[in-house]
Amino acid sequence: MLPFMSDGRMYVTIQGRGLIALPADLRRRLDLDRPGAQVEIVERPDGVVELRPMIAVPADQAWFWSERWQRMEREANEQIARGDVKIADSIEAMFAELDRT
Repeated sequence: MLPFMSDGRMYVTIQGRGLIALPADLRRRLDLDRPGAQVEIVERPDGVVELRPMIAVPADQAWFWSERWQRMEREANEQIARGDVKIADSIEAMFAELDRT
């Protein structure tokens, strides 16, 4: 395997059965050095093959990463950034505020 070139490119050899080995420093930087790490492979129309590090999400947490939920998270973050929030000093105060709305 050749080291990185000055422009960030590197070359790896395709081994038997189509296997490639990523350099250890790259695996560490991309958190791919742990068992079960995954890489997404994307073949672009222009013939470029991209490898993207992926973090597996447990099935019981997949709802959080749905487009709908992420949209609601972005909306909540925007409301917080605008200061469109109320802070309660106690649980009782919080429920009293909720009852008023």
